[in-house]
Amino acid sequence: MPNANESSQQTPAQSPAQPQRVRPEQHTKEQLSAAQRRAVAELLRVSPVADDLAERFQRAGHTLALVGGSVRDALLGRLGNDLDFTTDARPEAVLEIVRPWADAVWDVGIAFGTVGCVKDSVQDGVRQRMQIEITTYRSEAYDRTSRKPEVSYGDSIEEDLVRRDFTVNAMAVSLPEKTFVDPHGGLDDLARRELRTPGTPQESFSDDPLRMMRAARFAAQLDFGVDEDVVAAMREMADRIGIVSAERVRDELNKLLLSAHPRKGLRLLVETGLADHVIPEIPAMRLERDEHHRHKDVYEHSLTVLEQAIDLEEDGPDLTLRLAALLHDIGKPRTRRFEGDGKVSFHHHEVVGAKMTKKRMTALKYSNEMIKDVSRLVELHLRFHGYGTGEWTDSAVRRYVRDAGPLLSRLHKLTRSDCTTRNKRKAQALSRAYDGLEERIARLQEQEELDAIRPDVDGNEIMRILGIAPGPEVGAAYRHMLELRLEHGPMEHDQAVAALKEWWAAQQEG
Repeated sequence: MPNANESSQQTPAQSPAQPQRVRPEQHTKEQLSAAQRRAVAELLRVSPVADDLAERFQRAGHTLALVGGSVRDALLGRLGNDLDFTTDARPEAVLEIVRPWADAVWDVGIAFGTVGCVKDSVQDGVRQRMQIEITTYRSEAYDRTSRKPEVSYGDSIEEDLVRRDFTVNAMAVSLPEKTFVDPHGGLDDLARRELRTPGTPQESFSDDPLRMMRAARFAAQLDFGVDEDVVAAMREMADRIGIVSAERVRDELNKLLLSAHPRKGLRLLVETGLADHVIPEIPAMRLERDEHHRHKDVYEHSLTVLEQAIDLEEDGPDLTLRLAALLHDIGKPRTRRFEGDGKVSFHHHEVVGAKMTKKRMTALKYSNEMIKDVSRLVELHLRFHGYGTGEWTDSAVRRYVRDAGPLLSRLHKLTRSDCTTRNKRKAQALSRAYDGLEERIARLQEQEELDAIRPDVDGNEIMRILGIAPGPEVGAAYRHMLELRLEHGPMEHDQAVAALKEWWAAQQEG
């Protein structure tokens, strides 16, 4: 794919050192690359909103350009309804322009020069809601002690583009005239499917160390390669990620995990040493093996489980499931033991792993609910093993469902994904066994409402039947009746009352 800059002629006013601008209409149809044709088609789709907004900025004496990921995605033929613009207007002026025009405006990012808004558009009878962010030309830089970027505003689009993370995100289309701006060869890099920085990687990562995480994220999202100099700088500067806030690191990690190719991004984090600072439990799974103590490569196994879990997703990317798949075996390094028969054991690694998961996710500032769910899945991921003989009682099945609770569907997927054996006979046996378990759960579900297993008498009935007030005794009675329910299934009300009174009598005698 040719770089648009190379196929254009410089005007006399341009010096060789200046960025060249290419008007798509200057090329014949035959000269347009496939990427450029896709971009034109995508820009035409959003042009009613983009052109209208650009004309308003122009009338106010300001410039406006579609920029960054929006241009990249337009060239890839995947531009959505989230549009990023850049302008010479300061944030206060941007607010004055967009408030009378947009359907909704928010300024939560105004401290960083960004104004957001929403605008509905009707194209060919189809209503589209455009999510728009407009950012003043800017540059960002960290000092050695800051966790937040210092924002300073620029005066030209070229100054803005040179400070962006990667060349494929450093392209713009000036509006409304639709002039293509590509001063750093982003179109060439897009054609090569390669991530490269506009300036030196060291300068880029010094300005914002989070860009090292973004390199891994974009590699995973776009399935791109990463320039060798960029990889080398990531290795050299990995410890700089420590000055970035946990929330920003977590958000990049989430985007990586929710991408189409998370294995590619995770490998880059591990190989460059970034993972040692962000989520060190992942590289720690690369356990040393020798000819006497063979066991699965836990790191590679976990990446495979992640991919297999993704294949089982039904309603789009599931961050809870993906985190659980990635982290389910992080307790193995701490629990590895070499046994006398030459085998290796990892006793209780699921319990240790659940605690490690909670600690790491807490450090990365995940929500309490997310931490609870992922940790619980890690803790339960081995529960199925032992069912393979088919000897589970109905009571054991009830407890399995009870312990999984609302995570049961995810636990099904995680457990199935955890089979990475190359032994086809063993894999088929495990699959059949789990099929059998799911069938038993379904049968019991029809009979007993397993999703909401409760005692056959509730707390109020317990107090009325036993003539006691609220207190610890009610809780103990409730737990006893729940155990009976799990062990024997539902009872008739009279049977439950009799069982409760029998238990109470025994307590009084004791």
